Amino acid sequence: MDDMRNLLEQIRQRLDDLNKAERKVAEIILQDPQQATGCSIAALAQAAGVSEPTVNRFCRTLNVSGYPALKLQLAQSLVGGAAYVSQAVEADDRPEAYVRKIFGSTIASLESTCKTLDPQLIDKAVDLLTQARQIHFFGLGASASVALDAQYKFFRFNLAVAAQSDVLMQRMLASVAHTGDLFVIISYTGRTRELVEVARLARGNGASVLGLTAADSPLARACTLSLNLPLREDTDIYMPMTSRIIQLAVLDVLAAGVTLRRGVDFRPHLRKIKESLAQTRYPADDDVAEE
Repeated sequence: MDDMRNLLEQIRQRLDDLNKAERKVAEIILQDPQQATGCSIAALAQAAGVSEPTVNRFCRTLNVSGYPALKLQLAQSLVGGAAYVSQAVEADDRPEAYVRKIFGSTIASLESTCKTLDPQLIDKAVDLLTQARQIHFFGLGASASVALDAQYKFFRFNLAVAAQSDVLMQRMLASVAHTGDLFVIISYTGRTRELVEVARLARGNGASVLGLTAADSPLARACTLSLNLPLREDTDIYMPMTSRIIQLAVLDVLAAGVTLRRGVDFRPHLRKIKESLAQTRYPADDDVAEE
C-alpha cells in the first residue's frame, strides 16, 4: 500500500511531532475524516480554530502539495472495506501488518489521552467516587462491558456498586435517585439519547453524574462533571476498539485514585478480598495432574 493510501495513519503517527496549531487541524481530521474530505480550507480552519495558512503549513508538514491534494489523499485513505473494522487497517494488510497497526493505534490513543486528561478533573472525580453513598455504572453497547468491569473494580472499596446496561433499568434507577448517589455514565460519543436523558433525570433528583465521554457532547453538558475523552475513532462507522481500551484505562486511574485517597488503613480490607480467592486457584508452582 503506497503512502497516499496511508495518510490517516501518517497523521496519527505524527500527532506528537506537530505544533499546537497543526495538532488541532490533525485532530479535527481524525475525528471525522469523511467530513474533512468535503470541507473547504476555510471551513476546516474554522472548525480547528486556526488560520488558513496553518492548514497549508500542516499540508507541507505531511509532504502534501496543498489542501486539494490533502483532501484527495484523505478520500483514498478511506477507500476499502477494512476501514469499517478499524481506521488503522487497510484492505490488503497481512496479519503481521494489522497486528502491528492495531496495537500501535491503541498505544498512540492511550498516550494521547494521558496527555489530555486534566489532573484537577481526575481529583474532582475521585472526590465524587469516595463521597458517594452508592455508585451506578451505566453503559450501552461496547461501553456496557466497561461498566461491568468498573463494578468489579469499585466494589472492593466497600461501596454499594452496581452496573446496568439495560436502558429501562437505568431509567428506573435514575428516577428514584437521591442526593449522595453517583451515576457514572460511560459513552464514547456522548450522543446516545437514552443516556443523556438518564443523566438529566438523575441530576433532577439530586444525584451527581460523572461522565466518561466526549468533550462538549450532549452527555458531557448534562453531567455534574465530565472527564473528556478524545474522539480518535468514528464509531458511527468503525467497530469500537481503542475507545473501549481508553475507557478501561481511565477507570483504572480512578480506581487508583480512590485507593490512594482511602490511605494505608484501607489496605487490610483489600488484602482480605485478595486472600479470599486463594483457595480457588492452584498454586503457581504446582503440577496439576491430568484427569
